[in-house]
Amino acid sequence: MEKRKVKFSLVYRDMWQSSGKYLPRVDQLVKVAPHIVEMGCFARVETNGGGFEQINLLFGENPNKAVREWTKPFREAGIQTHMLDRSLNGLRMSPVPADVRRLMYKVKKAQGTDITRPFCGLNDPRNILDSIKYAKEAGMIAQAALSLTYSKVHTVESFVQLADTLIKGGADEICLKDMAGIARPVWLGKIVRGIKELHPDVPLQYHSHSGPGFAMASILEVCRAGVEYIDVAMEPLSWGTGHIDLLAVQTMLDDAGFDVPKINMDAYMKVRSLTQSFIDDFLGYYIDIKNRYMNSLLIGPGLPGGMMGSLMADLESNLDSINKWKVKNNQPELNQDELLVKLFNEVEYIWPMVGYPPLVTPYSQYVKNLAMMNVMQLEKGKERWSMIADDIWDMLMGKGGRLPGKLAPEILALAKQNGKVEFTENPQSLYPDALDKFRKEMTEKRWDLGPDDEELFELAMHPEQYRQYKSGAAKKAFEEDLIKRKAEGGGLFSKPAAAPVAAAPAAAAAMPSTMNINVNGENYRVTVSYGDASAEVSADAPVAQVKAPAAPVGEVREIHAPLEGKFYLTKSSGEVPVKVGDVIKEGDLIGYIEAMKTYNAIRADKAGKVVSIAKANGEDVEEDEVLVIVG
Repeated sequence: MEKRKVKFSLVYRDMWQSSGKYLPRVDQLVKVAPHIVEMGCFARVETNGGGFEQINLLFGENPNKAVREWTKPFREAGIQTHMLDRSLNGLRMSPVPADVRRLMYKVKKAQGTDITRPFCGLNDPRNILDSIKYAKEAGMIAQAALSLTYSKVHTVESFVQLADTLIKGGADEICLKDMAGIARPVWLGKIVRGIKELHPDVPLQYHSHSGPGFAMASILEVCRAGVEYIDVAMEPLSWGTGHIDLLAVQTMLDDAGFDVPKINMDAYMKVRSLTQSFIDDFLGYYIDIKNRYMNSLLIGPGLPGGMMGSLMADLESNLDSINKWKVKNNQPELNQDELLVKLFNEVEYIWPMVGYPPLVTPYSQYVKNLAMMNVMQLEKGKERWSMIADDIWDMLMGKGGRLPGKLAPEILALAKQNGKVEFTENPQSLYPDALDKFRKEMTEKRWDLGPDDEELFELAMHPEQYRQYKSGAAKKAFEEDLIKRKAEGGGLFSKPAAAPVAAAPAAAAAMPSTMNINVNGENYRVTVSYGDASAEVSADAPVAQVKAPAAPVGEVREIHAPLEGKFYLTKSSGEVPVKVGDVIKEGDLIGYIEAMKTYNAIRADKAGKVVSIAKANGEDVEEDEVLVIVG
C-alpha cells in the first residue's frame, strides 16, 4: 500500500510572533532564507501577514522591501510562500475599507506571496468570502481558515458547515487554524473527516500551537483523517507558546507510516544557529522567558499562542499599574504569577458572557483586554465593565460580524445604558473606500506610491505607524527602547533584581514633577527638577502644552488618564481633535489611550474651557497623569 504524503510548512514569521514582540530584520531574513531552502523539507514557508508588517514599521523598516526580498529565494527554489490575513481587518486589528483590502492582494501577489490564509475572528463567512474573491481576482491561492476553538457553541457540525460554505464560495484550500492549541485531537479528526467526505480533493492544512499540550496528538489525528500540510516551527523557537518542532513531527509521522520529507541536518543546524544569533542580537530582549514553556493552564482560558508574546509584555505594565495603586493605598502588591492566574480566571468567566468569540486576533486581544481591565478595576476596588474600549463595543454590537453565542443580560443592559445598538448588516458597509484620501495625502507630501502602489497600500493599511516610519520617529523610539533594554536587561536576558536603593526623603517624594504656573497673565505647564536644577518648560512639550490662554489659577481643573498607554487626540482622520479654547461638557470625548492594542475612549469628567492639552499626540502616559486642563 502506498504511503500517504504529508508536507511541511515552516511558520518562520509566526515562530517569532508567538514568542515575543519583534521579528528579524530583512537583512537577517535574507541571510537565513538560503539555508531554509537547503533543508529540503519544506513545501511552503510563511513569509508575511497580519502583524508582520506593523512590526517592520515599528522598528523603522520598510515592510514592502522586506516582503519582496524575503519571498524571492523561496519562489526561486519552487517553495510556495504564504501569508496570514484577517479578512475584514486586513493586516491590522481594526476593519479595513474594501478598496484597501482589494489592493492588499494585488500588492502581495506582486511581491511574491503565493497563498493567502484569510480568517475571521468570529468565523463570519461574509468576511472570509469577500477575501476569497479579492485574493482570486489578484491571482493568489485562497486558503480560507476555520478559527478553531472549543465550547458548547463551537461544534464539529458548525465547522464542517463553515468549511463547506467557504469551499462553495471559491476557497481553494482550507486551513484548520487551532490558534490556541486547545482543540481536542479526536474532535479535530471528526472535523477533518467531515470536510473530506464533502470535498475529498480540497487540500487541508493544520496550524496549531503547542502551549496547552494537545498538539502532537492532534497532528497525528488530523494526518490520519486526511490533512495534507502541517505547519511546524523549529528550535530554538519551537514548543512553549509557539508551535510543534519539525524534528518531532517528522519522526512521529515517519514512524506512523506517512511519506514525509527527509531533513538536511547540516542546513538545519545552520538555520538553528542563525536563529539563535538573531535572538542574541536583539530579539531576545523582547521574548519573555515564560513563553518558552508549555502551560496546561491555557486549556481553560484558551488564549492563543500568537498573542502570548505581547500578553507577557503587557502584563509587566499592567502589574506595575496595579501595584502603584496598591502601594498608594497600603495594600500588599501582586506578583506576575498571581496576576496571570487572575487574568486567566477572568477570561474564562467573561467569555460566555460576551458571546463566545473565537479567541483569535483581534478578538482574543479584545476578550483578554476586557478581562484585564476588569481585573485592574476589581483590584482597585472598582466594578467590572467600567472600561470598555470602542473596538470591544464594536465586537459586541456586531460591527465586525456575528458573534457565535448570545450576549449575557448584564452586557445587554450595559449596551442599552451606553446607547449601543446591535448591527446586523454586512460589516464591510460600515467602512467606505479610502484609497483616494490616502493617495491625496501622499501626493501632498510628495511620497512615492511605490511599485504596484505598495507604499500607498502600506499607508492605507497602517496610517499612524507608516507616518511614524516616514518621519523617523518609529526607528528613533525603537532604538532608544533597545538601548534601555540592553542596559537594564530584559526578556531572555533579564538580570536579577538589583538591591533596593535607599528611599528618597518623604518630602522630596511628595514633590510634584509637573505644575501649572502663571507668568505675566499667561499659564504655562512646566516640568520640575529637584536639586541643583531649576524649574523649566519641558523642551519636548508640544506648543499646546507649553503655552495656553490665561485662566485664573484657582479655577484650573485637571482631567486625568484612567489608565496608561499612548495618548491620541483622534483615532481616525475623520475626527476633529479637541484643541485649546474649546468648551467641553462632562462626557465629551477628549481623546484615546491606546493600551494593549485597543483604543480606549477618554471622556471628560469635568466641564469647562480647554486651557491646555498636557500630552502630545502619540505620547506615552501613566495612569493618573494630566491629559487636559480646563478653566
